[in-house]
Amino acid sequence: MSDALFEITPSAESWHSGRVVGFDVETTSRHPAQARIVSAALVELEPGAEGMRVREWLVDPGVEIPPETTEIHGISTEYAQAEGMPAAEAVRQLVVELTKEFEAGAAVVAMNAPYDFTVLKHEAARHGVGFPSPTPVIDPLVMDKQVDKYRRGKRTLGDLCGVYQVMLEAAHSAAADAKAAVEVALCLAKQYPQLQVPAAQLHELQAGWKAEQAADFQQWLRRAKPDAVVDPSWPVQQ
Repeated sequence: MSDALFEITPSAESWHSGRVVGFDVETTSRHPAQARIVSAALVELEPGAEGMRVREWLVDPGVEIPPETTEIHGISTEYAQAEGMPAAEAVRQLVVELTKEFEAGAAVVAMNAPYDFTVLKHEAARHGVGFPSPTPVIDPLVMDKQVDKYRRGKRTLGDLCGVYQVMLEAAHSAAADAKAAVEVALCLAKQYPQLQVPAAQLHELQAGWKAEQAADFQQWLRRAKPDAVVDPSWPVQQ
């Protein structure tokens, strides 16, 4: 664990004891500026609740869905066109619902948050929808890298589910991934009490951690590629 984490005192107002909402999108591309949303989900966990409420969107992105991404999430162009809602309406609904959560102070969990929120930012601009200030956000990837910096191996959602013993069924469906991200985040908070702080405080801490992680990764990359650049922005790319 990072030495700096030992300086953080757990709070009775910790994010993990309040309303937690998981957010995930499946898309047409791994490049967030070009990606179009083909499915999205919000999963909501209220304090004391046993289960999560799931809201899902199937979206007709208005473009062809490449076969290589269909292989990942299982949504074809034909299926999205036949069953999905228009992208403009889906994006509007997503923005409205996320804005409500942020304004209410809910902790919105997103695994590798800069991808999902940057996709949504570009989709909102594409369809003339205002984009909310995404805060507070909880990112299991950033937290895991901070508390266990030197663990070897990949850190995909599936990998983190293995580390923290979270069941991930139907991986790469938006609802399953959002639910698993929430469960991993809660496991992190339980295992590392220093993460038990108010959502707004943890949001600011993660922004700093992400910047440090990006700088370290950039330094490592530059041993082989001197001009390598790693974007430090979080939770949305600028």
